[in-house]
Amino acid sequence: MIHNLLKDKEIILASASPRRKEIFKMIGIKALQMPAHIDEDNFCNNPRKLVITHAENKALAIRKIVDNDYLIVGSDTVVYQDSDILEKPESKLHAAEFLTRLSGTYHYVYTGVAISYKNQIYSGYEKTKVIFRNLSAYEIEEYINTKEPMDKAGAYGIQGMGSQFVKKISGCYFNVMGFPVYRFYKLLEEIL
Repeated sequence: MIHNLLKDKEIILASASPRRKEIFKMIGIKALQMPAHIDEDNFCNNPRKLVITHAENKALAIRKIVDNDYLIVGSDTVVYQDSDILEKPESKLHAAEFLTRLSGTYHYVYTGVAISYKNQIYSGYEKTKVIFRNLSAYEIEEYINTKEPMDKAGAYGIQGMGSQFVKKISGCYFNVMGFPVYRFYKLLEEIL
């Protein structure tokens, strides 16, 4: 199990995300949280490549400032629909556009995870299909007024009030929440 693989390791979560920290705690990982301040521009429209690159860059940014014995974990999540990447909304109007677009249809959530350990970088990604029910303009406005959508890729959080909109998922729930636990576990098994 993950907590046994990591029991003697010093771990850094290269993220400011409270959701990732919550997931770490839930699966028994005690980690120092150090946000990596990197450029997260959409340099390409390939969601797999984008999230892996951002996750690796986060882990490597922290690697530059800490001892080599730390196991550093970086991650990045995007929502992908109809060849477009929907990251965090920049405004309430932007959030409303995202939610209107997602209403009554499906999209994919991609999360990249990277581990920097002993001068090596290991990475992978997870992809989950999410189907939304039809949303009314009133529901979208009410949801945006909660402020929950403003710091989340695609303008919703499956682990919060946004769960009311999710009709079905196919794949890893934790991936949609922002950290693919299964993929992380498989990477750790390869490394340790």
